[in-house]
Amino acid sequence: MATQRFPCANWTAGTVACTKPGRYSCKNCLLVLYCGQECQKSHWSAHKMDCKAPLGHKTWTPDWVQEKRQPAFVGDKPIVQFGGLKYLWGNVPAYDVLQLPSNEGENYKEPLRLLFAASGDLRNVLTTIAELPSSYSHPVEITMNDKDFDIVACNVIMLLIALVVDNTDVAVDCIIHIWYSSLIRKADLDILQQRIRPLIEEVCEKIRDKTPGSVLAKTWQFGQRSLRLVLQKSSWDNLLSFMNTPEGLSAKEANRIRRAVTLAESRKDYRDRHLLFQPPSRRIAKQRFREDGLLLPFGSRRDEFREPNPTIFHSTDAWPMPDNADPLNGWSTRQVEYCDTGPATADIYGKLFYHVNSVMRAFILRLSTLQAVFRLFQTDAAELVKSPNLEAGSFSRIEVSNITDGAYVGVHRTIFLMIPLLQTPLTNPHATLITLFMNVVDEYGMLPEEQMANWARTRAVMPRIVKYLSLKGIPDPLSLDMVRFIYAMGSVATYDHVLDRFAKEFRLSEAARSIGAAMKAKHTIIENWPFRLKLRPNQPGAQKEFDRLVSGGVSGKEFYVEWNRVE
Repeated sequence: MATQRFPCANWTAGTVACTKPGRYSCKNCLLVLYCGQECQKSHWSAHKMDCKAPLGHKTWTPDWVQEKRQPAFVGDKPIVQFGGLKYLWGNVPAYDVLQLPSNEGENYKEPLRLLFAASGDLRNVLTTIAELPSSYSHPVEITMNDKDFDIVACNVIMLLIALVVDNTDVAVDCIIHIWYSSLIRKADLDILQQRIRPLIEEVCEKIRDKTPGSVLAKTWQFGQRSLRLVLQKSSWDNLLSFMNTPEGLSAKEANRIRRAVTLAESRKDYRDRHLLFQPPSRRIAKQRFREDGLLLPFGSRRDEFREPNPTIFHSTDAWPMPDNADPLNGWSTRQVEYCDTGPATADIYGKLFYHVNSVMRAFILRLSTLQAVFRLFQTDAAELVKSPNLEAGSFSRIEVSNITDGAYVGVHRTIFLMIPLLQTPLTNPHATLITLFMNVVDEYGMLPEEQMANWARTRAVMPRIVKYLSLKGIPDPLSLDMVRFIYAMGSVATYDHVLDRFAKEFRLSEAARSIGAAMKAKHTIIENWPFRLKLRPNQPGAQKEFDRLVSGGVSGKEFYVEWNRVE
């Protein structure tokens, strides 16, 4: 059953919920909707725990302030990741990798071939297909790869749901919860076990005598759409486990395991630092998501979610993601904020739910009109190019996430491997390789020999930070305002000098030229620095832009470089 849009929040576990649509919001928190005053009064005893929570007070301050102690993140302690190491959700906002109208044009009549060489989750694929102009009616081939089997497994399961479940409302709702909710409904589990599992079991039965390391492929055909999955035999067998909850894992235990990470006492100061920049009601919403892990409108009933999500829980003792993993980080904060949640204007996860719902629905509906081929692989991006199915000079777009960062494949090897796969200028002058750099600014931005120059840049942005934070001046070193000041500094500063030095030291232009490519002088897919502040203090919209950046999941240090072939 699909989630009701704008539900009346008058429900409690074990009781009959009001089925009328919500028309009026709680005027204090703006998080929930009610059909009328009678339901609002009836529900107040339950809602007041959230509505009057300390996090919702404008005067809220972190525990370290009240306890007059140094916060845990201050000092020389190394930055460590807490929780699991999986990134099942995106950590930079989704974008359309085609931008067809401003590149090939809405009337483009050639097939499109897209390669997501280190895809992560589905968000960029969904966004790209959902935003294809209605005038485009030619074949589309999407090749996706990730070396993390969990990501590939989740992607293929969600794509299969989109392709086999006829009811779009049911398919969209199921995919959202399979993707983002730690507990799912029995109806969602039934789709996994009754609609998806048989497709995988059929393959596993046919290949049961193969050796574990054998690489085997299966293509499913759904009308003019198809999905091809290439995995080792052992991975095919493992895929079946994504349809069954680990034996003995109850919803209560799954919640305990998750909360041990998302609400760990040792991480409270880090959570509070993030909450410093959130509006009061959003702090309540973020706390709710950390507590129950369900992506739903704030007032939606939750008692149907009783099954641990088997695509996330693969054991009875571990939550696989870091403590700061948040579905909001994978989507444009601006687009999410503009999503309609009725009068419940502060319900940020409700807005996210409806935004993802809208993108997923557009993806499925657009897919129904296309001749579309999906090909999924699980291998290292550097090994992917050896696949015989990846023909040189055949791709319209190649997106590689941040494998260009030094800790992964690296920029030189990435462009040497990927550029030859791009279409030539003669075939498609708009064909583009898109690379993301997430760590370069931190790795190359604070060289000892540039201390004086860096200090000068820091001093230059201080007055802007003071204005954005409505301070009277540079705050006291031990004050709460200084924490806010330092945290905001990275978002206000600019880092073009780091990119320039990085490009020069790594001789990026020369490296690209050696294989007949170039860095594009003008980006046509995504901005060079898409998360940088573009307005100055006191300009219309500047404060909202700043608030959106510092409250989101990006740092402002992320940058993209677009490349194309020149011969």
